[in-house]
Amino acid sequence: MILPNLNPLRFLLAFTVMIFHIPQFFKNRGLPYFDDFSVFHKGTEAVYVFFVLSGFLIIRLLYRERENTGKVGIRKFYMRRILRIYPLYFLIMIVGFLYYNVVLEYLGIPYANDYDIVNAVLLYTFFLPNVASGLYQPGGAIEILWSIGIEEQFYLFIAPTLAYLNKRFFSTFLIIFTLGYFVLFATDIFPFLRKFDFLYFYFSTGGLFAILHEKYDIGNRIHKYFKVLILLVFTLYFCTNILQGINLNLYHFIGMILFSFVILTLSYSPVINIRNSFVNYLGRISYGIYMYHALVMQLIGLVLLKLVDKIQMPDFVVILLSYGLVFGVTIIVSHFSYVYFEKPFLKLKNKFR
Repeated sequence: MILPNLNPLRFLLAFTVMIFHIPQFFKNRGLPYFDDFSVFHKGTEAVYVFFVLSGFLIIRLLYRERENTGKVGIRKFYMRRILRIYPLYFLIMIVGFLYYNVVLEYLGIPYANDYDIVNAVLLYTFFLPNVASGLYQPGGAIEILWSIGIEEQFYLFIAPTLAYLNKRFFSTFLIIFTLGYFVLFATDIFPFLRKFDFLYFYFSTGGLFAILHEKYDIGNRIHKYFKVLILLVFTLYFCTNILQGINLNLYHFIGMILFSFVILTLSYSPVINIRNSFVNYLGRISYGIYMYHALVMQLIGLVLLKLVDKIQMPDFVVILLSYGLVFGVTIIVSHFSYVYFEKPFLKLKNKFR
């Protein structure tokens, strides 16, 4: 069953990440920028929603596979992950390292690397980009991979765990893991968990809510008025600073619960159903939008810097150009990437369902 509203949600989250990064990027290059509304500062939170959504969908699939076949095909699971995630991940990694270490030098643009290239490449190759970003400043175009690394780390141990665990204990295990891991993260017992953003509890919370729905149909049992309230709180979360200043651990805890309820609300007996084909397609290519936009910003930034040097333009024109060009070029690149680069891998992926 295809769940409604999740592709539009994916695009909304990718869009939020973009409007978080664009003003930061152009501000750092001395160009006019606009980020006066709270939603322009919620890019990290949008990634957290991606984490919950990922855990919800992947653990739901693992649970259903165990329910229907009596087992979880680990080899097939990892082949699906490899064919969906790895091609674009390694493409961005390779292009990013070449850009910062070769292209900028060739163009005569100074960029000081603060890392040993071999160490950095190894960390990214073995899906530890969050560690690389915590230790170094490898550049925004490849730092974007931090979230993908955390996702792959989580599935590296959760899939085999659920494969060999009695399915009656899936929800119990996820409750214990989520609460136990959250305590370890929130305290100073293992400080590296926070330093390198090992945010596994977002994935496990999403997965827990997915299993609770599979077992107890909780998504359909939520009253429609409560669903409206959930969506209202979610909107306030992203469009205001309603939680500004609260303890960071409490902020994470509220987020992982709220985001899980939002996904249930949008997926089962939703009070709204976004059927717009263009928006749904943008959600389908949102992985590319998320991955490419940082590289596109680099190129648009170079063009605008040259343009501003030659043509006097009002600030609002430069701001409109920065947003419009980054959005437009990113969507075009993501479309062609999806059609001509990702789709062959996706077709191959279907053989491992």
